Order: sequence, then structure tokens, then C-alpha cells
Amino acid sequence: MQTNILFFELALTFYAISTVAGAIEIFRKKKATSRAALYLAITGFAFHTINIIIRFYEGGHIPVTTMHESASFFSWCLLILFFFHDFRYKLGLLSSFIMPIVFLLMFSSAAFPREVNESIGPMLQSYWFGIHVIFAFLGDAAFAMAAGIGMMYLLQERHLKSKKLDGIFQKLPNLQVLDEINYHLITLGFPLLTLAMITGVMWANSAWGSYWRWDPKEVWSLITWLIYALVLHLRITIGWRGKKAAILSIVGFAIVIFAFFGVTLLLEGQHTFKAF
Repeated sequence: MQTNILFFELALTFYAISTVAGAIEIFRKKKATSRAALYLAITGFAFHTINIIIRFYEGGHIPVTTMHESASFFSWCLLILFFFHDFRYKLGLLSSFIMPIVFLLMFSSAAFPREVNESIGPMLQSYWFGIHVIFAFLGDAAFAMAAGIGMMYLLQERHLKSKKLDGIFQKLPNLQVLDEINYHLITLGFPLLTLAMITGVMWANSAWGSYWRWDPKEVWSLITWLIYALVLHLRITIGWRGKKAAILSIVGFAIVIFAFFGVTLLLEGQHTFKAF
């Protein structure tokens, strides 16, 4: 087994155990939350980081030029944001809602060929490529976090309405905090997505001599941008907060997932080089 694959498998294993530990934590009757799922995620992240470093060294470029690498890098970026927000807000059960997304991304990554792409085409050698993908993946990671927070909000609201004020209710942050974090993540992801699109058109012009080619990936990126622009507009002008905002963040992330996997695998275009 190649070294990078070994570290990938170790990361996947620890993420799976962390996901299970997080699920168990949700149903524990104790008020205090365990940090076991978080520590398992940190261990997996360490192995994952080594995997990415090795692939970067072996390929000579950011490891996002195959579907295996892209899904893996997506989950890695998501964990960076997760650790930052968990440290900042002390959200307790956040790992129980984020780690399933991380694990599913990694599991999907494992389904694709894992060979290191050592020879990339001229269009991927542009410096715009690296800038574009960093903004794109961090933006998608912020939207994934917002979806996880949205699920926490809906669960907490359900418990409040049912007046079950014990168990998981005591482990979750209050609704106002969850709503504020959801808004913060979308206001973080939206400018990152905007920058990804701007650098994307600059990259397209340098690679193909045209800023916009109506490629399926470009079209769905624009659709995603419009969806989150609408989410922010509805919140700022009409005051769509709370449950509505939580649902919109989950719907928006579903669009992100389709743009990430569905467009690449189902539609033909310039981006069907198994990169995103």
C-alpha cells in the first residue's frame, strides 16, 4: 500500500469512529458532553494532513485534480473551519453534526481511483488555478458548516416546541447563538464563493481566452451564488431568520453538493477532467 493511501485509510477510519462516537453522544442522557468525538476527529485530521502533504509533494500541485483528491480536500477544508468554530464558540455537540458530512465526503472520495496525478495539463499550471480552488473549497466548507448548524437549530427548536428540556436540549446552544453562527458562516462563504468565481473567470480567460463559456460547472456555480445571494437578501431585507434561515442553509448546501458531484459526473464540460 502506498504511503499516502495508508494515511488516507487511517484518516477515514478515525473519521468513521468519530462519527459513531458523535451519534452516541447525541443520545447519551448525561448533561455533560464528551470530547471523544472531537479528539478522534483531530487524530484523523492529523493523518489526513499528512496524506495531503504527501500527495502535494508527489504530484507537485494542490491535490484537487481528481475526484478522489477533490472530495478529500473538501472534507479537509471543512474540518479546518470546524475546529476554528468549535474552539471559538465551544459548541459541544457540533462534531455530531459535522463529522457525518466529513465522513461521507471521505467515503465518497474512497470510491474514486486514488492514483496521484503527476502530469497536469497546461490549463492547471496557471497560478489562478491554486487561488481559485482555495477560495472555492473554503467557501463550500463554510456552506457545509452552515448546513450542520442549520440541522442543530431545527433539532433544538423541535425540542423546545415539544417542551423536552432535558437530554440533548441541555447540550445544544440556544437558538439565538445557532442562528448567529449560521448567518456568520453564510456571510463568510458568500464572499469566498464570489472570489472563487472572479478568479475562475480570470483563470478561464488565461486558459481558453474567454472569461465565460457557459460550461455546466460555471452555470451551477452561478446558480449557487444566486441562491446564497437570495438567502442573504431575504435575511437582511425581510428578516428571514431562525427556522427559515436554517432550512435555506440546508437547501443551499444540497445545491453545493450537486454542483460538486452531480455536475462533474453527469454533465459534459470543460471541468470534466475529474477535478471538481
